[in-house]
Amino acid sequence: MESSVIGAQLYTLRDFLKTPEDIRTSLARVSQMGYETVQTSALCPIDPAELRKLTDDHQLQIVATHIGFDDIRNEPQRVIDEHEIWGCRHVAIGGMPGEYRSEDGFHRFATAASEAARPLIDAGLTFSYHNHSFELESFDGRTGLQILAEESDPDTFSFEVDTYWIQHGGGNPVTWLEKLKDRMHIVHFKDLAMKGSEQLFAEVGEGNLEWIPIIEACKAAKIEWYLVEQDRCQQDPFDALALSLKNLRGYGLP
Repeated sequence: MESSVIGAQLYTLRDFLKTPEDIRTSLARVSQMGYETVQTSALCPIDPAELRKLTDDHQLQIVATHIGFDDIRNEPQRVIDEHEIWGCRHVAIGGMPGEYRSEDGFHRFATAASEAARPLIDAGLTFSYHNHSFELESFDGRTGLQILAEESDPDTFSFEVDTYWIQHGGGNPVTWLEKLKDRMHIVHFKDLAMKGSEQLFAEVGEGNLEWIPIIEACKAAKIEWYLVEQDRCQQDPFDALALSLKNLRGYGLP
């Protein structure tokens, strides 16, 4: 497939993925709105082969996943085998485990994740870390995200930059896309809107992020997949995904 760079992050639809039949129905709707690729996240327990059949049935390709860090650390071969079933190369975790969320933890996680990801890399997969905004807390002049970038192994540790969360933490998405350009395969697209002084998740193009420079930075970094995610939606999540796709196409993306 691989005819589109835009994909849907299924975490957006997590309330509609609670049974295998929910997954079937939701994948059908995602395909009908024009998506060709998805990132799996927050699905109910489902046999890997059954999930592959469901995505194939709806002409969808799994191009990335979000899984638990303990799965990678404790059962790397199972992770490798499942991704082979799905035909998926990109493995990511959705956030840092709580045990590492401290100044010392950033240093420890950079080392631990670099080592844990090695079997995946040796098997031809990639490992990416998805940021939120807490990684932009500064410790002695360096943010947690800087610590991860500078102290992890670039051969095994990649990044899945999330545009909303970078902005939420006071950073500039373009700056971080440029800083990490040699260590990224996938990126999360979501917008940030304001309601009074409250920050809201928004559909791409419906908030205040500057999408033209963001997209140009992604192209310069040779990002493979632009994955649309919205943690909380102000409207029906399916409609939110559809609007983001429409707006991204308006920016000229296939």
